[in-house]
Amino acid sequence: MKPTSIREMLYEPPGPAARKRISILTWLAMAALVVLTALVIRQFAVTGQLDARYWSFFARATTWRFLGEGLLTTLEAAVTGAGIAFALGFLMMRGKLRKNRPLRFISTVLIEFTRGVPTLLFIYFFFLVVPQTGWKLSAFWKITLPCAISACGVVAEALRSGVNAVPRGQTEAALSLGLTDTRLFYKVVFPQAIRFVIPSLIAELVIVLKDTTFAYIVTCADLMQNAKVLISNYDAMLSVYLVVAVLYILINYLLNRLSDRLAAGSGRTGAGRSAV
Repeated sequence: MKPTSIREMLYEPPGPAARKRISILTWLAMAALVVLTALVIRQFAVTGQLDARYWSFFARATTWRFLGEGLLTTLEAAVTGAGIAFALGFLMMRGKLRKNRPLRFISTVLIEFTRGVPTLLFIYFFFLVVPQTGWKLSAFWKITLPCAISACGVVAEALRSGVNAVPRGQTEAALSLGLTDTRLFYKVVFPQAIRFVIPSLIAELVIVLKDTTFAYIVTCADLMQNAKVLISNYDAMLSVYLVVAVLYILINYLLNRLSDRLAAGSGRTGAGRSAV
């Protein structure tokens, strides 16, 4: 059987009539977008936002070097936060799947708490409350840890859904061979579960990347903070924010493409519920 992605498992492929409607609506939306873009550009020209003084500094290597340094900090914070979120999410997922009721209850509470509290509140906690305890954190960790904690609950639920998607027959066959619960989970269930949730995990990485834009609150020299410096120096809000938006769009597009490739390469169909 040809492997399918999670998207294909969740949504039934459209028929000929649906594809025709989708095509028509797509072209209409594109035409409307082109018209809207033209009107916006015209308005920018009328108000002088397209004057050379607002764009000429992008021809300097120092400008792109400065933005590049901020972009590297943003990517470092996003990747580090995603790694921490995966580790915490894995632990909470394991706790929620345990038969131990107190551990399962604690894990459930932590998952719901981290999913329910806005990222901004976690950031303010690490920025305003944590320093009062005497724990001094750098600006990098004041943005990375809150983003990781905010994402770990979603990661835990994504991993749990992947574990539950592994066919029961896999676990029964492994148990019949004499594998312990621990070896069953790490050698049979979890490797398959990861394949199911790769798109969800990469989607969460995109969310963590977007959450790092709050770094200006803790004055971390990320892409957005460096963009604010450029705006202050050149009084060019529109051009700087437009360029930064394009950079974020390109990064997210590449991540989505990576998600599609990984899903196409390792996606599998499956049903049933695993007992671990």
